[in-house]
Amino acid sequence: MLVYTVGTFDLLHVGHLALLEQCRTFGDVVVVGVASDSVVNSYKPNVPVIPLDQRKEMLEALTCVDRVRPYYELEYVSACQELDVDIFVVGEDWGKKPHNIDVESYLKVEGEKIIQVLYNPRTSSSEIKRVVLAQNPIPKLPLDRSGQLLTTG
Repeated sequence: MLVYTVGTFDLLHVGHLALLEQCRTFGDVVVVGVASDSVVNSYKPNVPVIPLDQRKEMLEALTCVDRVRPYYELEYVSACQELDVDIFVVGEDWGKKPHNIDVESYLKVEGEKIIQVLYNPRTSSSEIKRVVLAQNPIPKLPLDRSGQLLTTG
């Protein structure tokens, strides 16, 4: 059984590890789709902190992951076809956007499963970023009364 899951996997943490270890319990082979910066930027306000090649390398180092496959477009059907996916694992934030509905329809026609899992509540990349920024606030640059940056010299 080939299990496929997708995500950004920025700032790899125990929540990611829990998801990927859970994927391992569903099948024999776990393939992880990791979103490119441009894909992430198409649905989130910021690109990942960790570059794609490094996120890929970190995922490949995990024993619960057999293969990592970057994706450069926000669609999942082509990867499911190419990999001959048996189970597609999604998170609790899986919605009804067109790219999600497309892969759900494809897998239903093929007789394959989608399993929705709950995230580990211990941490998230967004929470890690929030904590880091709170501990190391970005210094305020001097501005003039019109809001323009003051320069010296």
